[in-house]
Amino acid sequence: MQTALIIEQLLNGLQFGVMLFLMAAGLTLIFGVMGLINLAHGSLYMTGAFACAAVAAWSGSFWLGLAASLVAAAGAGAIVEITVIRRLYDRDHLDQVLATFALILIFSEGARWLFGSFPLYLDIPPQLAGAVQLPGGVSYPLYRLAIIAVGLAVAGGLFLLISRTRLGMRIRAGESDREMISALGVDIHTLYTVVFALGAALAGLAGAMVGALQSVQVGMGEPVLILAFVVIVIGGIGSIRGAFIGALLVGVVDTMGRILLPQALAAIIDPAQAASIGAAIASMLIYIVMALILALRPRGLFAAGG
Repeated sequence: MQTALIIEQLLNGLQFGVMLFLMAAGLTLIFGVMGLINLAHGSLYMTGAFACAAVAAWSGSFWLGLAASLVAAAGAGAIVEITVIRRLYDRDHLDQVLATFALILIFSEGARWLFGSFPLYLDIPPQLAGAVQLPGGVSYPLYRLAIIAVGLAVAGGLFLLISRTRLGMRIRAGESDREMISALGVDIHTLYTVVFALGAALAGLAGAMVGALQSVQVGMGEPVLILAFVVIVIGGIGSIRGAFIGALLVGVVDTMGRILLPQALAAIIDPAQAASIGAAIASMLIYIVMALILALRPRGLFAAGG
């Protein structure tokens, strides 16, 4: 039973980690290439979740909803970049923080106006319902395995995009020296819009997939955004590889800590106290890990551009 529990929680941590990666990858691309602190990235996650829930309810198809989440989040990201973000590149970080915080309020009130204050719910598609029997006697939900598979596929696709394509070459060059590639004839404004829309689409995809595991509601993106910032700080700002490793680390540490810490403490102190103390320590565990990593590697685990 203990082995089955550990395997199940490791898979839960992996699923949580790949979801965080979808958020953090777009965030680290935007920060690395544009030097922009985007607090509204969680609102794009929420946009994808609401678009998926609304279209799935209207059409009866989760897959149409998933496609709608990508289109809606990418479209919202492109509009926001053109109308608001483009004016912030040459401003200091305080202006960026204030402007993107204002976008959070606009997105939240807009979602409340369109969909109401009550949560929406997404059903898991019938093709991915049920559980799969894994070695070790573990019965694990098929949908969560699908999220892991999608996250790993997106990670591989992003790595190939950044390292093997002309667009990836321009993204890396824009991260290193935006003035130079602009002088060489690259339309830097179009490049920024594409990068921002790509990051928004990844956030929307994460929101849509997680929406089937929890309720879709206003403000659902902000807690995930905080963890995404932890991920990119651990992995290294601007690094896709760092975002991937950091997301898996955060997902597994957070999930396993919430299960194993109370059990370990229960062996030495009163079980009732162990549960409360263990839960409190577990909630701080990822921040403790972040502090330890930054003490050893102040720029994160990987340099930018990896």
